[in-house]
Amino acid sequence: MVVVGRIARPHGHRGQVIVDPATDFPEERFAEGAVLHTMRDQQPGTVTIETMRMHQGRPVLTLRGIDTMNAAEALAGLDLRVPESALAALPEGTYYVHDLIGCTLVTIDGREVGTVRTVEGGAGTIRLIAGAGSEEIQVPLVNEICVAIDIAQKRILIDPPEGLLDVNA
Repeated sequence: MVVVGRIARPHGHRGQVIVDPATDFPEERFAEGAVLHTMRDQQPGTVTIETMRMHQGRPVLTLRGIDTMNAAEALAGLDLRVPESALAALPEGTYYVHDLIGCTLVTIDGREVGTVRTVEGGAGTIRLIAGAGSEEIQVPLVNEICVAIDIAQKRILIDPPEGLLDVNA
């Protein structure tokens, strides 16, 4: 399962919720009738979207069976997931965040510098946050630095400009 959003908080008093999306396609992923998977206290579940509208860049959802603010409040922090097989194929040279997490960063001279822990940023400013132990480095996800990405091998070959790895140390 892949996380496509997280319920942030209730919205209004009729049980709607605001979602922090983790998808580039919120209108499609959170469309009316969509069924999303959840996990609470090690118990799998599903929610069905009755309505969706965008508000300040985030989806506001009405979920089947959730019709009070208290019921919506109980869902805060809940991850919304879909099976990986439900994801659309991406164009060449683009990647899902979950595919990048866990990749090992290796310099072109063969030095391992860490494993991608998370990905931050948005359009044009995406950074791989990687680490080895308690150390953390940030590497811009640009073709000039990330020269080869092999998702199957969980490996990203980087050619960092002079000083990049030192700045992050």
